[in-house]
Amino acid sequence: MPSISGYLRNPKAKKISAVGISAAGAAALALTVVPGSAEDGDHSQAAATISAEPVAFATDSASAKHESSVAKKDPAVAKQEADEARKAEARKDAAAKREAERKAEEARKAEDAKADAAARDKGDKPASRSAKRAPAKPSYPDNLDGWIREARSIMKKHGIPGSYDGIKRNIIRESGGDPNVSNDWDINAKNGVPSKGLLQVIQPTFDAYHVKGTPKNLTDPVANIVAACNYAADRYGSMDNVDSAY
Repeated sequence: MPSISGYLRNPKAKKISAVGISAAGAAALALTVVPGSAEDGDHSQAAATISAEPVAFATDSASAKHESSVAKKDPAVAKQEADEARKAEARKDAAAKREAERKAEEARKAEDAKADAAARDKGDKPASRSAKRAPAKPSYPDNLDGWIREARSIMKKHGIPGSYDGIKRNIIRESGGDPNVSNDWDINAKNGVPSKGLLQVIQPTFDAYHVKGTPKNLTDPVANIVAACNYAADRYGSMDNVDSAY
């Protein structure tokens, strides 16, 4: 190629390469190249100025959300922990209440013992509450209402079902509320075991279903009711399920 004035056939230029940049892009290198003047007539090298500045990388939004969700406690876990805390507090309160009751009972017994000792020293009867008689048994009127209520209190202790209304309904049908009524015309009467009492029970049935603690008297109103309801529970599930002769 001919030489052309002012044309540099093979100008020398300094090639600048950027090195040392980490794979993660932790820093960036800014390269500035300053070429030599062509008018100087010589091929001066390009001046290279290399500067490095740290680059701040924005946190990836998905990563930020993940870290946030990890940092935030799971609602189910938080609820469980709160429930456990409440239960622990309730147990603590219950234990404190039991302890207070225990101490109060011990104090009462100590006071009673002291009172009894003082009474004995004087030759008197014990004066403490623990030495007093047990409360009197509930009193029921001697009528149909009282008989049913007393019978049901006994039935409750023995797990015998039967509502007030169910018992009364059957009593009215069977005897009209008279505990001394005796059936002298049906098959049982002909066989020598007439039905008797409020719920018209025959003696063999009464004997088989009699409940301890009640009189062993077929015509006793309370004993008659309890035995009859015990029999009805065994055969029908409850006196409430009886609507006719049983």
